Amino acid sequence: MLNQSLDKILFFDIETAPVVERYDMLPEEMQHLWAEKYDKLRAYSPQRYECMPTPADGWEQAGIYAEYGRIVCISVGFCYMKDREWHLRTKSFCGSDEKQLLIAFLELLGRFMVTPYHNLCGHNIKEFDVPYVCRRALINGLGLPDCLNVAGKKPWEVRFIDTMELWKFGDYKSFTSLKTLTALFGIPTPKDDIDGSEVARVYYKERDIDRISVYCQKDVVATTQVFLRLMGEECIRRENIETAG
Repeated sequence: MLNQSLDKILFFDIETAPVVERYDMLPEEMQHLWAEKYDKLRAYSPQRYECMPTPADGWEQAGIYAEYGRIVCISVGFCYMKDREWHLRTKSFCGSDEKQLLIAFLELLGRFMVTPYHNLCGHNIKEFDVPYVCRRALINGLGLPDCLNVAGKKPWEVRFIDTMELWKFGDYKSFTSLKTLTALFGIPTPKDDIDGSEVARVYYKERDIDRISVYCQKDVVATTQVFLRLMGEECIRRENIETAG
């Protein structure tokens, strides 16, 4: 059962792309550094990278690493009670100016995470979204709010709820995707248009940030619904979900 009010949870998700469109657009030093990293990736998993033999071929993979990627969209979801039912409203911070979208998101965190009972929630946020945001914020010269600056904090002081971790029930051997959990719980998939592997193409080739924003907000909605099911609660009704245009 849900042991805290939904209106004290900020659901969020990020979408990322390589920091530049092509490998040859990197400064020379960063090209060498990516080549070194890519050689290690290929040595660790040769079959996965067999069809991408060079660092330039594998540049499309760079977006998942904060050192070589950039955030192009952060979507958030807020729950509120109306007419004795929970409602969900989502919005996005997105665009080509990563620093400005990070500033907007960090300012939102400062306004929302005002008590020890407020939490961030997402799928795999402890391993990906939160570290990525922190690293890109520092790279952009931005300070971290206390809720993200977890160095030295005790586990119970870290205010992150990770739906992937909740689903593990203590089993640390497996990764279960959000897409799988939505299928298991009968929740509409957020991957009905694009998925994370296509974000870079949509961003750089199609220049369609709105499409990425819609996809990211769908992930937030799906995460919220999965969280509710994991807590033994009913999903928020579709007519009570408001997504930003």
